[in-house]
Amino acid sequence: MSQSPTGYARNGTVDLAYEDHGGAGGEPLLLVMGSAVSRFWWPQGLIAALIERGFHVASFDNRDAGQSTHFPEAAASPVAALFRKRAPAYTGEDVADDAAAVMDALGWDSAHLFGHSNGGLRAQRLALRHPDRVRSLVSSAAVSSDAGSLKLLRYIRFGFVAKMARLQFPETREGDIALAMAVSRALASPGHPFDEAEAMARIERDEVSSLQDPKSMGRQLGAHWSGGGLAQLRLPVTVMHGGADQLLRTSAARDLANGIRGARLVIVPGVGHDIPPALWGFYADEIRATAARAVRTGPAGLRGSTSAPDMT
Repeated sequence: MSQSPTGYARNGTVDLAYEDHGGAGGEPLLLVMGSAVSRFWWPQGLIAALIERGFHVASFDNRDAGQSTHFPEAAASPVAALFRKRAPAYTGEDVADDAAAVMDALGWDSAHLFGHSNGGLRAQRLALRHPDRVRSLVSSAAVSSDAGSLKLLRYIRFGFVAKMARLQFPETREGDIALAMAVSRALASPGHPFDEAEAMARIERDEVSSLQDPKSMGRQLGAHWSGGGLAQLRLPVTVMHGGADQLLRTSAARDLANGIRGARLVIVPGVGHDIPPALWGFYADEIRATAARAVRTGPAGLRGSTSAPDMT
């Protein structure tokens, strides 16, 4: 799959790099990536599977990642940022508005969402802040937006976090690539073979890596939320989580699913904090099935009403 030209959306003073992957005429699907990495970390095979299932797919770089605006302010360490009371640089509401700005630039007044890792959290908050713009939501390997500090402490596998913090590589292009490969291996699904060639293809596309910059991740994780709770959501939701996730316990997914009316929970055996190639089709099918539960009027990609069937 060839790379599309980079587009830029704007939210206030923040520029957001995005990519239209194709599938024009299909139902809009926005991919929301997690912290520290860029849109280039989405597997091309997964994107192709989603287009095959009738989606018009786009992805973007979050602020403080990839080719989007990076902030100069200092921040706490990534773990400490989760528990500080004041956002160091921006809020969760700002981040939700970033995704809405990308949708504006694409000409999408509403879309389905798939968010992975901290992208799943961001997708939840976009649905809460802009409910008329989200048709359905699939969250993968994420925590609940409702979770407080004590819950987060129970979800996170701090031994794994400490292991990642000890990784040291030169601050060069070669060092960035070596670190990204080490992180990819560490997060890979133990129940499936690690595809080094596929990982390298992703890593080499990512020319602006934030993995060696803990302050960027600290600002992203410190974007605290003061908006509504998940009980307000009225749309089709599927919560997916790897049964062997190295970073987050499955209790994170169970609590997330329990917090959303009618949400479907899918625990995938043998899967870590990634999406292995053997399951790209499976994940695409789950996203397609979730989207099928949405009721939409109007042509694909243009303004239409979105609602979920009564799940009571």
